[in-house]
Amino acid sequence: MIDVCCAIIRNVENEILVVQNGEQDDHAFKWEFPGGKRKKGESGEECIIREIREELFMDIVICGSLDPVVYDYGHKKIRLFPFVCDTLDELPVLTEHIDFRWCMEEELGTIDFSGADLHVLKQYTGDICGSSSPAAAEPLGGIDAGTEKEIKGMINSMISTREADWLAAGAPDNPELILKLLEYSYSDDRKLSFRASWTLTKISDKNPEIIIPHIPGMIERLDETVNESTRRSFLRIISLRNITLLSLKHHGILADHCFRALNSKLSAVAIKSYSMEIIYRLTLIYPELANELSASINMLSGESREGIVARGRAILGKLAGIIPDGKEN
Repeated sequence: MIDVCCAIIRNVENEILVVQNGEQDDHAFKWEFPGGKRKKGESGEECIIREIREELFMDIVICGSLDPVVYDYGHKKIRLFPFVCDTLDELPVLTEHIDFRWCMEEELGTIDFSGADLHVLKQYTGDICGSSSPAAAEPLGGIDAGTEKEIKGMINSMISTREADWLAAGAPDNPELILKLLEYSYSDDRKLSFRASWTLTKISDKNPEIIIPHIPGMIERLDETVNESTRRSFLRIISLRNITLLSLKHHGILADHCFRALNSKLSAVAIKSYSMEIIYRLTLIYPELANELSASINMLSGESREGIVARGRAILGKLAGIIPDGKEN
């Protein structure tokens, strides 16, 4: 039995990445979710992060997992561990496959998957579309102890946008829900913290007017938000809103935090990308930030991830009209 891990990788548009095997592969020209064999002593999480970096040069955030799939191909028997992941990267670098596609969930049924991956697909879409999904439930009312326990349990087991959409649908009529999700976002429980903040991004996408009053509080707590995945979610929410409506105080906090994140070698790619976008928006308000932003972006040229470098180049192009005399530093 060979232990293998695969990743259902979703981008910010909720498209899912699939890759195609070459002619020399055991499953020639079949499509699959990317991944690979687990090394001895390696956890599933360590394996999938390593495999995706080696295979596609992409950074991912693990959001959840599905049940293992045991499949007998005849010449080999595998146990496949699927992980549900998010990414900010858009363009994989193919090192082992011949093609890739970003597909909407409803398109996945038309893809010619290999046997084990087809079972992963059925399990994933079953979680999204199954009749037992909470999406079929009545909208949330007020939050009592029983409802809060249900919400926390759902968040802890959440892997699909369907569940987040259900919570988002109840948010307009339940302001207490937002307060609870914010409370969970600052929890010491890293899993609960990340998934609560991830749910807030989905609510913000659908009902931004609900989240806007809470953005100043998010900004004030950015420095104390130690869970990087939660900070990533907050920065994404902030980067998509109109920051001209924020106070001078909050502009200053944002600029300081985002410049530190952008210049730190320890910051994840997504953190750097959202920080870069936020500073660029601040530069439209305060043109004197342009030179500093340009210098920080130029320092990213040594980054190993082409995605963040490409985003930097795009912002440098937009900065050309802001920096005096066209100088970049």
